[in-house]
Amino acid sequence: MSRIQKQIMRFNRIPIKKQLYRIYTVVVVVPILLIGSFLLMYTYHMMGNYYTDLLEAENYRVRNILFDITREVYGISKDISFDDGVRTILAGEFENRQEYMRAVDRSEVLSRYASTYAEVSKIEIYTDNPSLSDYKQFVRVDGETEGAYWYQRAMEQAGVFWQAVPWEDGYRDSNWELCLVKRVQLVNSPYHAVLVIHIDSNYLRVWVDNTEYGSVMSVDRGAVFYSSDRKRNGKGQPVTIAFEESYFQYAGRIRIDGHPCFVNVSTLHAYQSGSKIYICTLDKHGYDHIRNILYICSAIIAVALIIPGILIHIFTNYFTGRVRLLRQEMHKVSNQDYELIPAFRGSDELSEAFDDLQIMVSNIKEQEARAYEAQIKEQALLIRQQEMEFKMLASQINPHFLYNTLETIRMKALTAGDREAATAIKLLGKSMRYVLENVGTSVTTLEEELNHVDEYMKIQHLRFGERIRYEKKVEEGLDLKQYYILPLLLQPVVENAFVHGLDEQEEGGRIAISVHRKKTDETELMLIDVEDDGCGMTEEALCKLRMDIEIRDMSRNKSIGLYNINQRMKLHYGEGYRVHVYSEQGKGTRVRLVIPTEKMENLRK
Repeated sequence: MSRIQKQIMRFNRIPIKKQLYRIYTVVVVVPILLIGSFLLMYTYHMMGNYYTDLLEAENYRVRNILFDITREVYGISKDISFDDGVRTILAGEFENRQEYMRAVDRSEVLSRYASTYAEVSKIEIYTDNPSLSDYKQFVRVDGETEGAYWYQRAMEQAGVFWQAVPWEDGYRDSNWELCLVKRVQLVNSPYHAVLVIHIDSNYLRVWVDNTEYGSVMSVDRGAVFYSSDRKRNGKGQPVTIAFEESYFQYAGRIRIDGHPCFVNVSTLHAYQSGSKIYICTLDKHGYDHIRNILYICSAIIAVALIIPGILIHIFTNYFTGRVRLLRQEMHKVSNQDYELIPAFRGSDELSEAFDDLQIMVSNIKEQEARAYEAQIKEQALLIRQQEMEFKMLASQINPHFLYNTLETIRMKALTAGDREAATAIKLLGKSMRYVLENVGTSVTTLEEELNHVDEYMKIQHLRFGERIRYEKKVEEGLDLKQYYILPLLLQPVVENAFVHGLDEQEEGGRIAISVHRKKTDETELMLIDVEDDGCGMTEEALCKLRMDIEIRDMSRNKSIGLYNINQRMKLHYGEGYRVHVYSEQGKGTRVRLVIPTEKMENLRK
């Protein structure tokens, strides 16, 4: 015997319930976990690349913006440093401050650039000329300025460089700005001058800030001069930068303030300068988005496991329950107990086995079955006999006795002056006469049936007054005497509308009957609508009513009238002609009877 056969035999010795659970684990759980794990890892990798690419594009956008700004500011510095008026002021000897101020006022180049370019927040020219003082863009160099790193560097090199410079606003809050620093060459002059152009941080914020991403910028080895999170200004970059590299670039994932982030760092070589600006773009929400997507995927995988697990659990209990039941019944037969259960669920091989079991014991129980059948027939015969006796007693009632009695009561009411009671008795008599005369008859005219409904509504009007309005609309030119209908077909529908549709209304109720014909491609139909403006029904209640009309449930007492009407119509007019019910909660109910006019005309025949 091979190893596989041994495993199969060992598997067959396990109860069926455990077999099904093991099959589910091998066939469903293991593949879904393997595929789900692969999809989760693939989704994580794919989404990581997606957010990295978006961040790289954002970093490229910021770098282009900063390049355009630095290039334009460089052009401004070039124009200012070579302006003759500015050089004349810086190299000049002024006898008094008034002469100096008039010379500065005549030179408009500095004011023009400061007011024209939004990216420039401030332009300053520092000079050691003793005849100059602080006025507008000109600043006299003091000891603190001479000791500043940027001033000393400007004195040592002739080229342009960029520097992050701190400054205090009117509220003495510390701020940082990116500044272009350039020494102004003064020919044949013993004095020195340094041009400093400040880039407006608010201007950068307008163009750089993004609701999804953050930006951190620094120049050379200096502190951060711009950050979307202003708390980081003046501090170092969140990413360790290799300043010795000509072009440093990094794309990856780090933790900032304990929160995982995607970062992309690139280097911008400032235009016509040896300075390097490091641009770090942050995405603090990418990990959250990826985590949410992974949660959703994990939830889908869990649902893919749980729902089949629940279904297999239900099926396993159902199936093993049927197997145990079949085994129990077979055990009863083996012990000569032939009282089997009346039915076995399902229609599969287990059911066929149970059917064979029933056939096997049917011969043994044949005598008991015949005796039981005879008992049922005897009981049915007794019920029929009781029904016939009841009909015989009912037939002994003389309808004329009822009419004469009601007429006597009506005359006494008239004699007593109670005309309203007399009218009510008269209407009741007419209604009873119509009912009793049509018991056992097969047809009546549509006119007589509608008149009976009128009498019924008059009785209701006596009871409720103006609380209920009754309307009847008949198609113009329609001769109601020429059309025959089953008797007592409409009054139960009207009564149903009155009792169930308008029962809760205190006033303003309306019941309307509409009779009209409608031609179709095949035949002409008579449509009789009974409509009320009562409480109506919900969609669920309407569906249940429609089902009750079609299928008679002996355990309930509601909808019997509509069920009987529907059955009578289908028997007499055909399966396609029946009662239709339409309703909407809060807007009322409409019951429509659809009858072929051809059968209404030929019904008397």
